[in-house]
Amino acid sequence: MTDSLPPCPACSSALTYQVDALLNCPECGHEWAPGTPADAVLQVRDSVGNALADGDTVTVIKDLKLKGSSSVIKVGTKVRGIRLVAGDHDIDCKVPGVGQIGLKSQFVKKVAE
Repeated sequence: MTDSLPPCPACSSALTYQVDALLNCPECGHEWAPGTPADAVLQVRDSVGNALADGDTVTVIKDLKLKGSSSVIKVGTKVRGIRLVAGDHDIDCKVPGVGQIGLKSQFVKKVAE
C-alpha cells in the first residue's frame, strides 16, 4: 500500500481505513468523505445559540418525559461531561438519577463555568 490515508479529523488517530467511498476511524467511529475540509466537524448549538463542545456542562430548560417510563427529567437538572454525536438526539450524556441518555440540544442551555 503506497498511499497513506489522512488522520481522523475528530480524534487525530492515524489508524484510519477506507470502506467504499468513506474513510473510517476505528478508535472513535467517525466516518468522513475524503477531501472533506477538517473544519467541517459537527457544530452543535444550545437553545440560545451557544456553541457546545465535548465535556461541557449543560442545564435542562424544560421538563422532559422519558419514553417507555414514567420518569421525568426536571427543569434545571445539571448534566456534566456531554458528548456530541451526529443525529436527531445530538448529545449523549449521563443524567443524574436517570442514567445514559440522548438529548436534543434545543432543550439544554450551556452553563458558564
